[in-house]
Amino acid sequence: MFSTVERRLAYLRTDMGGAYRWDAAKARWLPLQDDESEPSYMGIESIAPDPVDPDVVYMAAGMSARMPAAIFRSADRGVSWRKTAVPFAMGGNEDGRGMGERLAIDPNAPATLFFGSRHDGLWRSDDSAATWQKVVSFPLPGLGKPARPRTTHGGLSFVLFDRARRGRIYVASADPGAQHLFRSDDGGNDWHAVAGGPSPDLLPVKAAVGRDGVLTITYCDYIGPNGIKRGEVWRYDPAKKAWHDVTPVKGAAAVPGGYMGVAVAASDPNIIAVATVNRYQGGDTVWRSADAGRTWQELSGTSTRDVSATPFLDFDKKADFGHWIAGLAIDPFDANHAAYVTGATMYATNGFNQAGTMRWAPWTKGIEQTAVITLLSPTGGAHLVSGFGDLGGFRHDDLTVSPPRVHLNPFLTNTNSLDYAGKAPAVLVRSGNTHKPVVPDTSLAWSGDGGTNWQPLRVPPSESTDGAPPPERTGNAAITVSADGGTFVVETARPILTRDRGKTWLAVQGLPSRVRVTADKADPRRFYALDFAANHLVRSDDGGATFKPVASTGLPVDLSGARAIGREAANPLVATPGRAGALWLLVGSDLYRSTDFGERWERATTGIAISRYGLGKGAPGAKWPALYAIGQLGATKGVFRSLDGGAGWQRINDDAHQWGLRLRMVSGDPRQFGRVYVATDGRGILYGDPKEGVK
Repeated sequence: MFSTVERRLAYLRTDMGGAYRWDAAKARWLPLQDDESEPSYMGIESIAPDPVDPDVVYMAAGMSARMPAAIFRSADRGVSWRKTAVPFAMGGNEDGRGMGERLAIDPNAPATLFFGSRHDGLWRSDDSAATWQKVVSFPLPGLGKPARPRTTHGGLSFVLFDRARRGRIYVASADPGAQHLFRSDDGGNDWHAVAGGPSPDLLPVKAAVGRDGVLTITYCDYIGPNGIKRGEVWRYDPAKKAWHDVTPVKGAAAVPGGYMGVAVAASDPNIIAVATVNRYQGGDTVWRSADAGRTWQELSGTSTRDVSATPFLDFDKKADFGHWIAGLAIDPFDANHAAYVTGATMYATNGFNQAGTMRWAPWTKGIEQTAVITLLSPTGGAHLVSGFGDLGGFRHDDLTVSPPRVHLNPFLTNTNSLDYAGKAPAVLVRSGNTHKPVVPDTSLAWSGDGGTNWQPLRVPPSESTDGAPPPERTGNAAITVSADGGTFVVETARPILTRDRGKTWLAVQGLPSRVRVTADKADPRRFYALDFAANHLVRSDDGGATFKPVASTGLPVDLSGARAIGREAANPLVATPGRAGALWLLVGSDLYRSTDFGERWERATTGIAISRYGLGKGAPGAKWPALYAIGQLGATKGVFRSLDGGAGWQRINDDAHQWGLRLRMVSGDPRQFGRVYVATDGRGILYGDPKEGVK
């Protein structure tokens, strides 16, 4: 969203990675919430730059209906924030997250703000968002929170002031009903429904008003981004009380999908643009009109995308225009400068009003808005290999640039597990899933060159024991590789292994179904797992062919706290690189260690509650590898390090770097002492090194 009072000032909201501000002097986006400690506040429902003071900005934050929600206000462009917890729920990462903006500031009385909530009607503040009151005169009080946790309402989809007409406000509802657009002409005291427009089964999702007072509104049959099958674009002229259907493609020529992004040029209200959403036949696109919607130019076919700075977008050697184009904006100070947001990136152009081919390029420097499921740092090759949600994952040869090597052949949208061979680190294996309930081909792959190239790995057809699709068809079958890279163990319903890259398969004996397997990083004969039914460790001493119980001592009586729940969960049992039989196990929040192949264990930690952990190269002369943990020490949550086997811990992040504490995995680097990698849920991968002079 561009500021209307200062050139080259813009803000961006994300569904789980917080908010950003464009810093023109630094030519990069700056994250505005890295100091945030509440996970819910990284899901931004709406953002509103002040229409008078360029230093002032507001945002509504709340991940979902059953998580905390607040209105943030800043007088220094988001460098610091004041927060007001609010009683109305939000859904920054729920369906309908592309609608809006729900938060709006009165341009003639900038201390007054309105917020259109999902579940509880319209709210108002007259003290710069410090306190909020429900607008009881608004006709729709709200439907209340949905009964089921994973459902939601669209609620009030946008609040829009007409800057040129004092006191005029529009509010739209994306809930089912006979009326969807409402107007006030006295600053929000009295309201009336605006008659006319499309059929009531279409829902208004976004709108823009030109300096001529005419609204351009995009409509969908669902709040999206998925599930939209139909949409239209309408314009409403309040002076004439007239509606006009200006949908770019109508009738038999229309393909399934809707319209969401919308923008009007500040310099000329006849220049408007709209974006399609969820249009899978032909892909989404942007339409531009220079005559108020009477004729349209479709832009995807007459544009180019330069993705040289972000090469992973070029999956098929021709980056597509994008999908789920919910956000679309025209710079109010430069109508040639426009941008749109897709489900994968944000594109911008400086030729929006120019004839001929339009060049777009990612406008993303500084943005890391990705969910990272897993990562590993091998003992050779690239120092980092990742598994992402939606993007599959990468081999990271250079941590300072966008990685070109996305995991392909097969491309699995989510990579759920990764492993490498401890003594042959060029051998990697992965498992994952697609956005479909069942993976069309295979959910498994292996690489012999450190993740540069991959080969699909297919297992024999099997049947699930519970009637559901077998785990290898859904991405639930994790894969593990032996230390020498010669054996792959796959956690199918009945575990199997291959020693010839999938040509032949053998049933694994003694290994329970649906448990995570860990390979020793130095001894290729050894594999380990937990048998939760029998409540003990099992080990293979013959390269995975058979597993037998280990008469372990020192472990808790109940090992259920070590169960990895879900296909994206990190394995609680980790082997130490370069040391045969050296194991670590997280049970609940306590860490245990063994140096003799799991025979004897001792509790390694006291005082710290760990949720995720990883190993790195030990300090010079140290007995133990460096331990890195996401956890809580006393009242402090964060990222911690131990150099003495878990006895003492030091926090290695600080209050300015908390990233919403949405942290999914942590690992050290086995080759570089002090290097740590953190997988976040919304802020990409973070890596850190000790400050100079700090051990």
